[in-house]
Amino acid sequence: MSDLVIVTGTSGGLGQAIATRLLADDYRVVGIARRPVSAATFDTDDDAYAHVEFDLGEIDGIGEVVSEIVERFGKPYALVNNAAVGTDGILPTMHNSDIERLVRVNVTSPIVLTKYDVRHMLSARRGRVVNVSSIVARTGYRGLAGYGATKSAMEGFTRSLARDLGPRGVTVNAVAPGFLSTDMTSALGDQNLERIRKRSALGRFADVAEVAASIGYLLSDAAAGVTGTTLTVDAGSTA
Repeated sequence: MSDLVIVTGTSGGLGQAIATRLLADDYRVVGIARRPVSAATFDTDDDAYAHVEFDLGEIDGIGEVVSEIVERFGKPYALVNNAAVGTDGILPTMHNSDIERLVRVNVTSPIVLTKYDVRHMLSARRGRVVNVSSIVARTGYRGLAGYGATKSAMEGFTRSLARDLGPRGVTVNAVAPGFLSTDMTSALGDQNLERIRKRSALGRFADVAEVAASIGYLLSDAAAGVTGTTLTVDAGSTA
């Protein structure tokens, strides 16, 4: 039986690209998202892709969800923390509820989900964790202070957790996409997006399939010696 990977946020463009890539790499995938996603989305069957409809902002329910996944599908080989919310706006005018949700969904939720998933990886003495960050964690961007803060937190989490889990054969890495053509970035407006596109070394945005391919690499045997790092996939925007 092929290895199982849990991927969060598979109802969105990047999450679906990640699941598509991992299914092509012969992993079994369990997706977690608030909205339903069927195996037919990936042109596969329920033996390869299964979906758990769950709001990852409900922190207290995460442990139970992981237990159900393990009982139904087996222990995970890898976890891809992709789900995130992207509230924009300058900090002085942001509602406290928006700030709280950013931190809860983008930081607290993946940390708690990782806590429960890696227990099974540690017992197996093998496993992979990949956290999806953003170049905004290092470059900053106007109107994305809260979002950037959450992604910076995930990169710090990645480095320290890699040291905690490395002795037991579990690697922990992050992938930092540049701006992608997704629903989250469309809110920035055409003028801003065009300016970002022209600034990149390749004169374009990175593609979701390219980001998914980098995650496929980090889960592969070829990346067995890679841990505690952040892989940037941004078409040269930060070059």
